[in-house]
Amino acid sequence: MENLAPFISNNLLLVMALIVVLGMLIFNIFGHRLRGYQVVTPSQATQLINQENALILDIRQDNEFKNGHIINSKNIPLTFLNDRINDLEAYKSKPIIAVCRSGHRSAHACSSLKKAGFESVYNLAGGVIAWEGANLPLTKN
Repeated sequence: MENLAPFISNNLLLVMALIVVLGMLIFNIFGHRLRGYQVVTPSQATQLINQENALILDIRQDNEFKNGHIINSKNIPLTFLNDRINDLEAYKSKPIIAVCRSGHRSAHACSSLKKAGFESVYNLAGGVIAWEGANLPLTKN
């Protein structure tokens, strides 16, 4: 312990980098909880759909959606979400699972939905890629 102070003062840049990396890691693991939404796996999403009649909100662009999407999902591209948030008013107290290709864009949608007052918001971890990886069906109609 007595060597800690000299080590820190001699390696200040290294210690600061360690603190930044640890902070980023903690935020990456727990950040979704701080923002108010939960991350779900494809199997957890199917349970929410089947047991709680969750809405699947696909926020991909129209051409991505037409190439294959989760059955009964509603498509509102992320770029139009804030303008069309009123289209989702009926689901304000129901579970909504935001979906994109990989889970990154849908995280932004989840944040927007929480800010708009939606109570039960989920992000599909890994997006449509994970859905397909779990051998779950997509439709093109």
